[in-house]
Amino acid sequence: MASATGNSICMKLVSCSLKPTQPSNSGISSLRSVSVPINTKGYPSLVSRRGSSRIQVFCAAKPETVNKVCAIVRKQLALPDDSAVTGESKFAALGADSLDTVEIVMGLEEEFGISVEEESAQSITTVQEAADMIEKLIEKNAA
Repeated sequence: MASATGNSICMKLVSCSLKPTQPSNSGISSLRSVSVPINTKGYPSLVSRRGSSRIQVFCAAKPETVNKVCAIVRKQLALPDDSAVTGESKFAALGADSLDTVEIVMGLEEEFGISVEEESAQSITTVQEAADMIEKLIEKNAA
């Protein structure tokens, strides 16, 4: 359950913890409720589009995981080291076709020691989605 007022949102029964990447005037009001400002760069996992009432919340992967995925994507697509590949980068926008995406997933499996189901592999379209999936699989394998 979420409620929004002004420039902030309060979410109840959040299943993940939000950690700011930089100081913010946001606060966690309890273990079952999180309040954060919408217009901040401190929470990259909270996305609000201007003019839209839709807010997307997800648990973002660790920056080091995203960086490794970016490096693997650059390598698989033979992109220059200085090319702009970020968590928001879409494989298709980087020039990847379906075969390239399969090769990226294979590279991720090898690098992280995981096995990605075909259904999951087909649903990955961005670097961030790949990094999030990797961390979920690593966490699942550790349990």
